[in-house]
Amino acid sequence: MNYDLIVIGSGPGGYVSAIRASQLGLKVAVVEKAELGGICLNWGCIPTKSLLKSASVFDYLKHAQDYGITIEGEAKPDFEAMVKRSRGVADGMSKGIQYLFKKNKIDIIQGSGKLLTNKTVEVTKEDNSKEEVTANNILLATGARSRQLPNLPQDGVKVIGYRKALTLDKQPESMIVVGSGAIGSEFAYFYNTIGTKVTLVEFMPTVVPVEDEEVSKQLGRSFKKAGIKVMTAAEVTNVDTSGEKVKVIIKNKKGETEHEADIVLSAVGITPNLENLGLEETGVELEKGKIKVDDYYQTSVEGVYAIGDIVHGPALAHVASAEGIICVEKLAGQSPEPLDYGNIPGCTYTYPEVASVGMTEKAAKEAGHDLKIGKFPFTASGKASAAGHKDGFVKLIFDAKYGELLGAHLIGANVTEMISELVLARKLETTGHEIIKAVHPHPTMSEAVMEAAAAAYDEVIHM
Repeated sequence: MNYDLIVIGSGPGGYVSAIRASQLGLKVAVVEKAELGGICLNWGCIPTKSLLKSASVFDYLKHAQDYGITIEGEAKPDFEAMVKRSRGVADGMSKGIQYLFKKNKIDIIQGSGKLLTNKTVEVTKEDNSKEEVTANNILLATGARSRQLPNLPQDGVKVIGYRKALTLDKQPESMIVVGSGAIGSEFAYFYNTIGTKVTLVEFMPTVVPVEDEEVSKQLGRSFKKAGIKVMTAAEVTNVDTSGEKVKVIIKNKKGETEHEADIVLSAVGITPNLENLGLEETGVELEKGKIKVDDYYQTSVEGVYAIGDIVHGPALAHVASAEGIICVEKLAGQSPEPLDYGNIPGCTYTYPEVASVGMTEKAAKEAGHDLKIGKFPFTASGKASAAGHKDGFVKLIFDAKYGELLGAHLIGANVTEMISELVLARKLETTGHEIIKAVHPHPTMSEAVMEAAAAAYDEVIHM
């Protein structure tokens, strides 16, 4: 059968693209070598959030007396049950994709896909048999995997990546997490909360280093308060797995120190899955280790497209989905707007949560803007006080001349649910005064957005 579109990979870029293409009347097939839903649904976004929810519930139980509740006996984490629950959540989501494919009449071809030409995909099955499938267009959405560092080789037992961290047989007594981006910080929070002794090592001067500096410093303080040993401006120089425990040499400005742990989790980024795709043979150009594409994700080869972690841009599930929708709408004859990469939200699901969009204060100054900055702490929020979650703040950055919202940086409970208001505000070119005059419900955490805007213009009421 000849298809209008073959998608290689069924992660949040691939499966969303396939469904949107089918909605637009295209005949679609998806080639997938593993579980439907890709890394995000099976080994990333979804199962980690399940584990983080378990940690959050356990933390509530530990502090039940703060809310006037007495629990007889001691609450204890059941690590095996937490892992089992997270796998069940992931499996359910994967089956949901299967249902959506059936509903949208999308064919699933199980196996590994490789370009033979710009119209032909070779699929290698699990038994090594091969099948050729043709299409007018081919979309590459193969995602990425855990990055391996030469000085931090993963053996899958004592030095592991994020995937293994989701399915350990037993809870480690101690863990060293290397890298404090979203993945490293979330695992550090989870394991620390359920009782593992955690050391978090970050090469940059602050944790979550891509965030606004004030947010990064606040999260570092919150982590330390929670019992995580945070080592910033530090790097792992040697790992010894020969003994019962892992011995790690960590270097910082004070020199080198030796640390022991049951497990080392390497969370130092990801590597795009570009191998065995037939890129070189078909002439698909790379640029700095990723596939080169135009504004609508066509590669250097006509009819071949690429989205997600294998192209330049933030390696985020929602980015891949947005890219895929734009891509298939364009090839279906519509006129979508190119994606605005300056308005992509980022979220880290620790406690406190972190969410941001747009420029940091440093980036805005470097871009030459005169700034008005408003900051509202959750210590001044009635809802935050009632909920017992007063850590954090909302920080908004405006252009002083035009009132444009340049950036928003939030840290606190549930701020990942609040950031969308600010993404939409930036999309609609909302000004600071418009945010101030938009009535926010009381009592809510989101009032802090209005108050932060008011603080930027010296109109704040509750501070």
